[in-house]
Amino acid sequence: MSRVPDAALDVAARNPDALGAGRWEGVCRIHDLTPDRGVAALVDGVPVAVFLLSGGELLAIDDLDPFSGASVLSRGIVGDVAGEPTVASPVYKQRFLLRTGRCIEDPSVSVVTWPVRVRGGRVEVAVP
Repeated sequence: MSRVPDAALDVAARNPDALGAGRWEGVCRIHDLTPDRGVAALVDGVPVAVFLLSGGELLAIDDLDPFSGASVLSRGIVGDVAGEPTVASPVYKQRFLLRTGRCIEDPSVSVVTWPVRVRGGRVEVAVP
């Protein structure tokens, strides 16, 4: 199992919306995450996929694949397109940019991105 980069242990994610977020919900410990893999969490009843990239960046998007209707994006394959981190749905293989939620194969489709941070060793996602 890969080690979590020290830079990810107690910092806000690189999401500008995270700074103004109201309530935060804890989803797991940072050490429970494996770099370049996703984990599913329920945040205020909504399925969210949380990803820790190998460089230490923490990102979160909706877990629901808009093409299949299944909550599976957390189980997708993490990769990149021109240096932008992506996740490929395990169902129909569409790729979503992890920073924006936009689908690469169909730019008219996107998933919601969620503000995410680490506090005291716990990963937290902002509740809208």
